[in-house]
Amino acid sequence: MSTVVLKNRPYSAEGLLGLRVVDPVRLSRQIELGLKFETFERLSRSTGLSIDKLRPALRLTPRTMSRRRTEKRLSPEESDRLVSISRLLALTFELFEGNEAMAISWFTSSKRLFGGLSPLEMSVTENGSRQVEDLIGRLEHGVFS
Repeated sequence: MSTVVLKNRPYSAEGLLGLRVVDPVRLSRQIELGLKFETFERLSRSTGLSIDKLRPALRLTPRTMSRRRTEKRLSPEESDRLVSISRLLALTFELFEGNEAMAISWFTSSKRLFGGLSPLEMSVTENGSRQVEDLIGRLEHGVFS
C-alpha cells in the first residue's frame, strides 16, 4: 500500500478517497450531489480493504451496490458515510504512524469496549463513528480507560 500525502499530513479522508478537495464547503457540496462510485473503489484500493468488507459500513446491500456501480454515483447519505469511514481510517493510520497493516488489523478487529464489534462495524452510525474517533483520540494521548 502506498501512503497518500495531502498538505503535509500523511493521511486524510480526501487523500484516501482520491479527492482533490480540501475546502470543507466544497466537500459538503460534493457529498450532497453524491460522490462518484470510483471514490468508493479508490478507498478500497488505498486501504487494502475489500469493497465487500467496506460495503456494510455504507449500509449498501449487494443489490444496491450493483446499482450504484451502474449509476456511477453514490447517494448523498452513502457519500457522507464514505467520507466518515475514510476520515476514521486516516486517523487510524496516523495513530499507527503509517503502519498500514497494523492500522487495518486494529480497525477490523473486535474490541471489547464496543461489545465485540470492530471500529469498522461501529462506524455504521454517526454515534458509533464518534465513539471510534474518541477511542483513537484517547489512544493517541495514552488514555486507555
